[in-house]
Amino acid sequence: MRRDTIFYKLFKQFPGLLFELVDEPPSEAENYQFESVEVKETAFRIDGVFLPPADAVSKTVFFAEVQFQKDEDLYHRFFSELFLFLYRNSIRYDDWFGVIIFASRSLEPSNSTIHRALLESGQVRRVYLDELGDLRQQPLGLGLMLLTNVTSETEAVEGARFLLEQARQQSEQAIIDLVTTIIVYKFANLSREEIAAMLGLNLEEPRAIREAKEEEARSLILRLLNRRVGEFPESLQRQIQVLSLEQLEALGDALLDFSSLADLEGWLQSQQSG
Repeated sequence: MRRDTIFYKLFKQFPGLLFELVDEPPSEAENYQFESVEVKETAFRIDGVFLPPADAVSKTVFFAEVQFQKDEDLYHRFFSELFLFLYRNSIRYDDWFGVIIFASRSLEPSNSTIHRALLESGQVRRVYLDELGDLRQQPLGLGLMLLTNVTSETEAVEGARFLLEQARQQSEQAIIDLVTTIIVYKFANLSREEIAAMLGLNLEEPRAIREAKEEEARSLILRLLNRRVGEFPESLQRQIQVLSLEQLEALGDALLDFSSLADLEGWLQSQQSG
């Protein structure tokens, strides 16, 4: 399951959600802007950067990292990215805070001694999703986070139905789309109709199902193309980003016969002319 994508959508749609995990959120929390930031010089990418509004009294930038698998280098990477970002933007911000979201405590790096000063400084909050309790007892946004961490298929469906009902009562279409997207990733082998029936959705309602499947297909196609023809220009990547699901499926079949970048260029040109 591609949880980075889910959390990106969560934070992009509801940037205030991060501050529900912070003990003392800034007074301007609702006006923060979320971005996924690439620090180009070292090819670092920070999962989430929450930028304060221009008129904030205290310009504190918040960093978020989501971790669903063991990574012994996590803290090395996180703090390197964080401080490199601050170095490149030293004039814009006067303080920082980090939130690291783990699926469970067992996924923390085994040895954190070298980073103890930072981890115990009060500027870093570690959150363990499996210790936050039942998703039914949480605000909708946190409930979505917890749904990503549910491993039992039965519990995932029950939790999704509960969140969908709450979202309908509050007329939160964005929540409905995100719940549907999460279930699509968890049950990738099911069709649109099967997922809609499982969640009790009208077939007209879950456009997120199709969007999620398109995104999953696009990601797979890009990986296969990189293996088949090597790295290719950003201009071609942009053309692939706008392909429909049907076109992506056709490209998936066609790329098996590609032997060079010219084959990809020719195929994309045929789609435009067609």
